[in-house]
Amino acid sequence: MPALSLIKEKSIPLIICSSKTLPEIEHYRKKLYNLHPFISENGGGVFIPKEYFRFQISDFRFEIEEKGKYHIIRLGAKYPDLRRAVQDLRKEGFSVKGFGDMTVEEISALTGLGIEEAEMAKERDFDEPFIFPEATYELPLLLDAIRKKGFKHTQGKFHHLLGNSDKGKAVSILIELYKKESGEITTAAVGDSQNDVPMLEAVDHPVIVQKPDGKFDPQIYLPDLIKAEGVGPEGWNKAVIELINLRP
Repeated sequence: MPALSLIKEKSIPLIICSSKTLPEIEHYRKKLYNLHPFISENGGGVFIPKEYFRFQISDFRFEIEEKGKYHIIRLGAKYPDLRRAVQDLRKEGFSVKGFGDMTVEEISALTGLGIEEAEMAKERDFDEPFIFPEATYELPLLLDAIRKKGFKHTQGKFHHLLGNSDKGKAVSILIELYKKESGEITTAAVGDSQNDVPMLEAVDHPVIVQKPDGKFDPQIYLPDLIKAEGVGPEGWNKAVIELINLRP
């Protein structure tokens, strides 16, 4: 809360960039009174409230979709294509199970989300989270099969099957739009998992926080990486306050 208050006080845009779906992110944006653009499903979609920027987004090279109050820049695959890929992987002998194969109750038990939030997590557009309980040595075989189908893999709490999109591409697009609006800007991003790496690579100040076990992800390494002491929200709070206080 202290970091969130400071962000509002300084009128700094807070961009939610998550593996969560549109309904999930909208749920938290309402709680935060957040009216800024956001990125869903590991960079699959960039959602920009209509009339947020003073210029026409359509003047840029992006193909724009419209949904309700948003302009959407689609970077991710179509969800039915991802579902077909999951089914094909099973036919090839891989024991993968996606959110699309699970009931709301199963997703709730697996994630710890309440039923209402699990329903939101199931409403997917660009990315399919899945579990793969096989031995670790079989993972490279699965990743090779995913690549041969023209899709990509990333990992946070779950494995994710996605198209040619990632958080970094989505973040870079928003950075470009903000520069068009405001000139030179300074950017920071905070994450904790492998699926955050492209996002961290795209900003001026990349930060990772500790995972629930109190450790930093050893697979994340960047030259200017800031390691914030504190698990999840605690580390986020400390890092954001320190970064803001560095500014004149």
